Parts: sequence; C-alpha cells; structure tokens
Amino acid sequence: MIGPYSFTYVPVQAGEFEIASWQHLTNASDPIHIYIEGDGYAFDRHGHPTRNPTPRKNLVRNLAARDDASNVAYVARPCQYIKSPGCDVSDWTDGRFSATVLDSMHTAIKTVAKNRPIILIGYSGGAMISGLLIEKYPDLNVQKWITIAGVLNHKEWTEYFNDSPLKKSLNLNKLPRISQTHYIADGDKVVPNELSRKWTKESDIVVIKDARHDSLRNLKIDFD
Repeated sequence: MIGPYSFTYVPVQAGEFEIASWQHLTNASDPIHIYIEGDGYAFDRHGHPTRNPTPRKNLVRNLAARDDASNVAYVARPCQYIKSPGCDVSDWTDGRFSATVLDSMHTAIKTVAKNRPIILIGYSGGAMISGLLIEKYPDLNVQKWITIAGVLNHKEWTEYFNDSPLKKSLNLNKLPRISQTHYIADGDKVVPNELSRKWTKESDIVVIKDARHDSLRNLKIDFD
C-alpha cells in the first residue's frame, strides 16, 4: 500500500472467525479511524457465489493507507483473506449481515480500538455492517459514522435489482442517531443514488463527482 504510514498486518480472533486487519496505532487516547471492507468478491460475473470473498481490489485498504490520523485500521469482513474453519458460503451471501457475523465484527473492532473513541467508516456492504454495529453494540465508543457508496437497507436494495433476499441477515430499518456523513458516487450503478437519497437525509449526503461504485479518485473524507 502507498500511504503516509506503514501498516502492520494483524489477524484478530473474533468468535467463529479470524478477522484480517491492517493497523497503524501510535496513540493510546486519540480517536481511531476504522475502515470496514465491503462485500468483496462474493459473486462472480454470472451471479454465482464464489469460494473466496476476498476483495480483488484494494480500494478500502488504500483509503485507509492515505489517512494521516495517528490511529488507523482497516478491518476485513469474515472469510476475506483468512478462511476460518467456520466459514460457510452463507457468510458472504444471504447471511453477510447475520448476528454471527456482526458479533465477530464487534469483537474484532473492540479488540483493535481498545478504549479509543471510534470514527467508523464503512464501504458498500461495510456501511450496513457499521450501521448495525452502532445500533446494536452501544459499548462501542463510536463518535462519528461515515459511509462510502453504502448499502443501508438490504431489503430495498435487493428488491430494486430483483435479487434474492438476504434472509439470514439483519437489516437497518432506521439509521442510528449519531453524527454521520454519507458519500455517494454520482455514477454508482451498484448502489443507485435514488436509494441513497431515500435512506438518508440530504443534509448528510456528499456527492463524489465523476465517480463510480469502485472508482472514487475524487473522494476526500472530512472527519470534522
């Protein structure tokens, strides 16, 4: 990765899964910026579930690498990079937002953050994960929530594309009451702008110009 810091690869044992993370931590009390990966390579181009959901691009890891905060971590999703014995195809398909997955992500983030205040950044399906974590785990000291090209209601998202429902997944029926900013790509075909605007307040939206779901060169995150 190219960025202001070198990151250390740290696998984190979290419930049924070992979660891959890359970390740069220099201050015990400063807030930590935690980036949560999207759904990765969950389906092939024919719409069939893959055997390995590890992302094929480093978009989110590179965003983390460019962050000049004193504490930054990139946290992958279960079964990405590390194939734990408990991994099942459901963990990156219809159960990608299940209670089991969320419990593991909660443990991983608690382990990485320790007692630091958290700014939580979720990309694509990682936005849903981050929102559910804020809603269901108040012990996480999340000060601000940022999403990038984020799915925030998987039921409406799958219905929009006439895809199979995520029957084993929990859903966000309303957004957490917390300081938040939602970045949407003006050319996003994976998470259409009309859905993003339906899910969020216009005042919380920032449009990334000349961008697509997986091409965000003009993204500049404001953490204030």
